Amino acid sequence: MLSIINHSKTLKTIIIALALLAVPVSIAFSVSFGAVDIDLSTVWQAVFHFNQDITSHQVIQELRMPRAISAALVGASLAVSGAIMQGMTRNPLASPSIMGVTDGAAFALVLMLAFFPAVSNLGLTLAALIGAGVAVVLVFLIGSLSTSGLTPVKLALAGVAIGTMLRSVSSLISLHFQLEKEMGFWLAGGLAGTSWTSVKILLLLGIIGLFFSLIISRSITVLSLGDDIATGLGQNNLIIKIIGILAVLILTGSAVSIAGAVGFVGLIVPHITRFIMGTDYRWIIPASAVFGALLLILSDITSRLINAPFETPVGAITSLIGVPFFLYLARNSGGGK
Repeated sequence: MLSIINHSKTLKTIIIALALLAVPVSIAFSVSFGAVDIDLSTVWQAVFHFNQDITSHQVIQELRMPRAISAALVGASLAVSGAIMQGMTRNPLASPSIMGVTDGAAFALVLMLAFFPAVSNLGLTLAALIGAGVAVVLVFLIGSLSTSGLTPVKLALAGVAIGTMLRSVSSLISLHFQLEKEMGFWLAGGLAGTSWTSVKILLLLGIIGLFFSLIISRSITVLSLGDDIATGLGQNNLIIKIIGILAVLILTGSAVSIAGAVGFVGLIVPHITRFIMGTDYRWIIPASAVFGALLLILSDITSRLINAPFETPVGAITSLIGVPFFLYLARNSGGGK
């Protein structure tokens, strides 16, 4: 997909800078909206002149700020994961939710809650990372079984099949162990239970995952041209793919362990980013992080306003946007391209 800004580095920098400025603004609005709306001036006071004796300040600091920041970090993590997956596989349909990675992480969470109910948040995160890794291995193995080899559409179909299977098994386990309430949150996707501990986990693992992603960003640009071309240019594709998959597992696993199965962020954002930024992943990856953060913050605001005072799962909002987008891409991607 061609860029709409003719590869101007200055303009790309300006767009990313403006998007970065929009993130704290959108966080401020996210904090101000809720069961009881809070003035932006009060939000400012709570952040920079916190008074523990004021109830609204406590609500902002302990509930709304962690939620808004977590939304930004989860959105950034999922968007970068999708960008890496699409670049490495040359598959426009690749994303953590479509490729079964999200469902693998959720499946591991079900197992931990069923057999180790006292597990810590860190334990849940580690389990999500392992579950995401198992899902990736299964998807690539099944997608490679056909005689014609692994194609983008076959990879997507394998991801949907594995994801559906893992989701079904997760539902059975949650029913058997009466975990419907706990797993309902993860399967629908939501940010209501986030805390400053969630922010710390997302920030630490997000920095690690983004660091790996940026290290290989130039190599992913080359890899997106095709394995043969990348090999011909002297690139070690195996090492690049291992680092890329590791980054995807870290980013997706941490996001799912905190916010649940929030779908389609990793599908939508990389396509929009490529349309704006071009095909260079040195721009796509950081821009995807910023745009992904914005998308999920705005989706979380919408989830609270669409049926106030009740909350709609944020995963339902992203799915509402993502499903038509996925169908459009599936129609135009071609059978084996």
